Amino acid sequence: MEKLLETAIDAAIDAGKRIMKIYETDDFGVDFKSDNSPLTKADIAAHNIIQEYLDTTGIPVLSEEGKSIPYADRGAWKQLWIVDPIDGTKEFIKRNGEFTVNIALIENQLPIAGVVLVPALGELYFSSTEIGSFKTTNLNKGISVQERISSSDQLPMPLSNRPYTVVASRSHLSGDTQMFINEMESKHGKVDTLSKGSSLKLCMVAEGSADCYPRFAPTMEWDTAAGQAICNHSGCTVINWETKKPLLYNREDLLNPWFLVKRGE
Repeated sequence: MEKLLETAIDAAIDAGKRIMKIYETDDFGVDFKSDNSPLTKADIAAHNIIQEYLDTTGIPVLSEEGKSIPYADRGAWKQLWIVDPIDGTKEFIKRNGEFTVNIALIENQLPIAGVVLVPALGELYFSSTEIGSFKTTNLNKGISVQERISSSDQLPMPLSNRPYTVVASRSHLSGDTQMFINEMESKHGKVDTLSKGSSLKLCMVAEGSADCYPRFAPTMEWDTAAGQAICNHSGCTVINWETKKPLLYNREDLLNPWFLVKRGE
C-alpha cells in the first residue's frame, strides 16, 4: 500500500507541475466535450503523466480523460485507479486556483487510498486505510510516505471556535442544496456557507474547516473518489443520500447519486 500511495503522490506532483506551467500562460487550448464541459490541454497533459505512472502498478486506470471502458470489461475489476487529471476545469479557466488533481485507489468499490493535490496553492492531501489522512505543503518528489507523514498535519485538524459550516459548490448551488442549508439553520442556528470548487469541498470537511458538504447535483465518480478517501480516513462519512450507505465506485453508471459528506458518524 505504501508504494502504491507513493506512486500516486509522485504522479500528482508531476502532473501538477505541468498544469501550472500551462496555467501561467495565456494558451489553455480550451475545447468542449460532448456534454459541453470544458477541456484544456492541461487536462490532457496531466492525464498522460498520471497514466504513465499508474501503468507501472499493473492496476487498471479509469480516468475522466481516458478512453471509455465498457462495464462488461471493468465490472470484474476488484482494484482500480480512478483519476481526474483536473477536477474543476472551469475554476482552472477562471484562474481562481480552486482546482485539484484527484487520484484514488479503489478496492471492492470503496476507496482505500487517495491523493488530492491543489497545484495553485501548493497543498497536498493524501490518505490510506493504513495511515489515515494527512495534509502537507512539502511537495518534494521522492520523499517517502513515512517521511511525508512526519512533516505533515494529520486530519482532522483541531477545530476552531466557529459556527456550523456548510461548504457548497461554487459553480453548482442547486435549490435542493439551499433547502438543506435552511434546515441546518433551523437545527444549528447560525450557519456559515462557504463556496469552493472541485474536490476541495470534501477536503475541507476532512480537515475540519467545514462540517458538511451536501451535493444534490450531478457529479462523476472521478470527481469524488479521492476526496472520499481523504474524508473516510479522517473519520468523516460520504453517504448516498437515498440509501444512507457509503458511496460506491466502479458502478455501471459512473454518474454519482446525490450524496452528503459530514463529520463523524
